Order: sequence, then C-alpha cells, then structure tokens
Amino acid sequence: MAYFGVDSTLPPASPDAAPTAPTPQSGSARGPHPSAPIPVQGPAVGSNVRVALGESGADVFPLILGAAEFGWNVDLESSHAILDAYVELGGNAVHTADSYSSGRSEHIIGQWLQSRGLRDDIVLAVRVGGHADNPGLGPVNLVRAVEASLTRLRTDRIDVLYLDATTDPGSSLEDTLATAEWLVGAGKVRALGAIGYSAAQLVEARIFASAGYPRITVLDVPFNVLRRHEFDADLRLVAGAQGMAVTPSHALEHGFLAGRQRSKLRGALSVRGAQLAANLNRRGSRTLRALDAVGAELGVPDAAVAMAWLLAQKLVVAPIVNAYAPQHVEELAQGVGVRLSRAQLSDIARASE
Repeated sequence: MAYFGVDSTLPPASPDAAPTAPTPQSGSARGPHPSAPIPVQGPAVGSNVRVALGESGADVFPLILGAAEFGWNVDLESSHAILDAYVELGGNAVHTADSYSSGRSEHIIGQWLQSRGLRDDIVLAVRVGGHADNPGLGPVNLVRAVEASLTRLRTDRIDVLYLDATTDPGSSLEDTLATAEWLVGAGKVRALGAIGYSAAQLVEARIFASAGYPRITVLDVPFNVLRRHEFDADLRLVAGAQGMAVTPSHALEHGFLAGRQRSKLRGALSVRGAQLAANLNRRGSRTLRALDAVGAELGVPDAAVAMAWLLAQKLVVAPIVNAYAPQHVEELAQGVGVRLSRAQLSDIARASE
C-alpha cells in the first residue's frame, strides 16, 4: 500500500523493470514478436497542456512535480524513474528546496537534468531559506544559498526562486528584494515566488516593486480541501489583485486525500503516521467518502479528484505534489483532465466542513 503527497508513511513502490533488449541468436538478432506492442513515437500526451505561471514568463503543466522525498524516502534510481514518468506524461515543472534531504534532492535532480539533456525544457523552481549552511533570507545567506543550489542542480539559472519567509520572519523585506534584484540581473534567477509571507508583506513587496525591485509573481501556500484556513480572505484578495499564480503545496494533506489510509495505525507513530492520524476523524472520513463518490462517477482515483478540486479554485494554477513511484504520477496527472461540476464541487466542500 502506498500513497503520495508531501508526507507519507509507507516505503516507495519499486518502478517497473525496463524490458530487456533482444539478444543475438545464431549470429543475428531475434526480431520482435508479432504480438509485441507497436512503439508510439511523437510528443507526450500532455505536452500541449500548458498554463501561464502568472507573470513569471513561464508556461507549465498544471501539475508541478515536487521533490521533497527524493534522497529521503526515494532513492536516486526511483527518483529518476518518477521524473521520467512525469516528463513522458507531458510534465515540465519540477519543484525542490535547498533544505530537502540537506540538498540531496537537488543533487538528484541535477544528475537527472544533465543525463537527460532536458534543462531547457524544464521549469525549475527552488525554495531557499531553510538549509542549515545558509539559513534565512539575509543578503549574504541568500546569495550563498542560490549559488549552492545552482551547483547541486548543475545549472546556471533558477526559473522560479521561492523565498521562504517561514524560515526567517525577521529579515528585512527590502534587503531580501534588493539581493533578489542582483540575482535576477546576474541571470541566476528569472522570477520570484514566495511562501510564508502575509498579505501585508505582499502589499509591501509590491510597493518596493514600483521602485524597481523585482516583483513576486508566484505564491505557494499550503492549501487543499481540508486545509483552507491558511489561504485566508486577505491573502486571496492580495494574490488576486496582484495577478499572482498560486501553486499550493500539501495538495493531498500529507497523502491522506489519496484515500489509502482510512483506519488508525497501531503502535508508535512516525511523523508521517501522526500527520495522517490527525485527519482520521469524522470530517476526514466524510471528505474521503465524497471523493470516493465523485471518483466512482468519473472513473478516477481519489487523488485525481482532490487535484481537480484544487484546480477548480480561483487563482490556483498548478499544485505542487510529490510522488513515491511512477504510477503515482500517472494517477495524479488524471486530475489535470478532470472537470468537476458545480454539484460535485459543492458536495466535496460540504463534506469537508
């Protein structure tokens, strides 16, 4: 049993083994079996499915693949298989952070980008501020954090740099934006995102932007059908007024909305188990039943329904979701093609109250 999202308690599923190449027989290669599937050539199915990431200048697949588990619960080979599956489905945006697995996540992505030769095809989003070597968003540590991430990622630029205010609420916003201005001018960063900033701080950031500092064009906020309070009215109002693209994290509420875990776990709980257990209540059960009903009606898994619910919300452009195995990516991607009716959206929202 496995499920996906930023947090999960179960080990990753092993990717399917690649088919072996035909071996020479009697001096000549054996031809393909008459019943073998015909290989499909051409672009990925979702390669034309793109949405503008606010005013960042990037167009992305409406599902951003998160890499929080790479180097932690998912090893290098499995991580590369997940990334390959995502690209094969048409995905083109990958999100990581300098603090994920103390930088191992970035190393894994960097190796994949280099080995596949896909750097120019991928929108690379990186969150900084949480690495122990360069903590916070002060000018010196911010520059060092970006340089370190570039080295680990084996690239010369970050397409969207998320400034993580949750790690350093005391840093001067003006100093942070002034440093970001230098990073953008040097070509190391193309656009700015933010996480952990209040509505008032985002308004202040826009005032600084009118003075020439770079604008924050992308907003990450923990948000899903069970976790709506953090994306409050003030934050929604400011994000909408400033034309920000919202890329919600925790899209599956630590994997709970995938519907795999429905009963309380016995014994001592890990961090992941405790996060799941927090939703194993009447409200959580009602929500899963609503997702079950819609999923059965549309023929898609609960995770796809949860994704579709998010994509139906105003300002949401592309949720950030982590996966443990290639098949998880395939299930999540189904949510991109699902359009929920008003009645279905109402049923899900009512169940999660």
